[in-house]
Amino acid sequence: MTEGIPAAPELFTWEFATDPYPAYAWLREHAPVHRTRLPSGVDAWLVTRYADARQALADQRLSKKPLHHAEDAPGKSRTGIPGERSANLMTHLLNIDPPDHTRLRRLVSKAFTPRRVAEFEPRVRELTDQLIDGFAERGSADLIHEFAFPLPIYAICDLLGVPREDQDDFRDWAGMMIRHGGGPRGGVARSVKKIRAYLADLIHRKRENLGEQGDDDLISGLIRASDHGEHLTEDEAAAMCFVLLFAGFETTINLIGNGAYALLRNPVQRALLQDSLVRGDTGLLETGIEELLRYDGPVELATWRYATQPLEIGGQEIPRGDPVLVVLAAADRDPARFDAPDTLDLSRRDNPHLGYGHGIHYCLGAPLARLEGRTALATLLRRLPDLQLAADPADLRWRGGLIMRGLRTLPVHFTPQGR
Repeated sequence: MTEGIPAAPELFTWEFATDPYPAYAWLREHAPVHRTRLPSGVDAWLVTRYADARQALADQRLSKKPLHHAEDAPGKSRTGIPGERSANLMTHLLNIDPPDHTRLRRLVSKAFTPRRVAEFEPRVRELTDQLIDGFAERGSADLIHEFAFPLPIYAICDLLGVPREDQDDFRDWAGMMIRHGGGPRGGVARSVKKIRAYLADLIHRKRENLGEQGDDDLISGLIRASDHGEHLTEDEAAAMCFVLLFAGFETTINLIGNGAYALLRNPVQRALLQDSLVRGDTGLLETGIEELLRYDGPVELATWRYATQPLEIGGQEIPRGDPVLVVLAAADRDPARFDAPDTLDLSRRDNPHLGYGHGIHYCLGAPLARLEGRTALATLLRRLPDLQLAADPADLRWRGGLIMRGLRTLPVHFTPQGR
């Protein structure tokens, strides 16, 4: 320990996962671009200040392609999503650069236009009410497993075009990915393999039945694009659907779960939001979702990047081939950019948070995730107005893992409600 400077905090422990923000504050002040060995054995640079994070997210010298990871680096095969290599699911938006990234993003972006997302709103409301109906009369629930988890799973399945009779299988596979996310990679890899096999079969079936009524889903759209000369391979189509499922459901689970938890822990802010909703004013809900994304967002670290040449970030030299992880959770509490960054303020307007990234890799599904988050939280507060946390916060556990941040469970109680 240097005289006058407290010892560096221990990273990636269970205690750290519960509240990483003091450790991130230390890193921002004393080691804003910090090289560390991750639990997987991979050595990587953590970027924690807002200005540096924003720069790194848009820096084209930082590639998304794992092939740029130095050949002799420790843990070279342990980056990315477990199982995606062996399942031929590598060619998706999280792993590629322009021009392939530009081509694939253009194809998928058609599913996330403002019009398409607005058309999806009634289905999100229907799903939200159905899930609350399942526990409203009981007076208690686990908001993660009974609400935050199934909502985005069924929503993304509808968007992709997974038949309703198959969606519970997807829910089971996704649940395995969540449960094993911080543990043995084999559990996730097995789920990935099952999802890959199902997607290959589904793409084949949809190609055979293209042109039938009700084929306006995303998978059918990708097949049409491929058939009209966009050069989308089956592996690319499967990888695209897989990453939309993987990235789309867990981020939204955590947005809803972390958001509900933050509101339960901040009763004054929660009361202001409830009062505004009773009045029919959605303005605080709009700014509130952005603040919840900043305050304790669903994505703790941006996905992997690799230096394609020696470069400098925040005064620190990064060698070619080194992995770089931008810590969104640290950047979004940087006092150099946000006033009172550790305070939840649902009315905050100067809020250019990085919760969904920045630059060409900005989260494609952010509009849909925001819609689901707004709908889920607003409906919860309207239908269960006396919702209360049913556990000591110290007893709650956060899922292990590197990229995402989310609770394992969120037990609540409330006055039982009729449907």
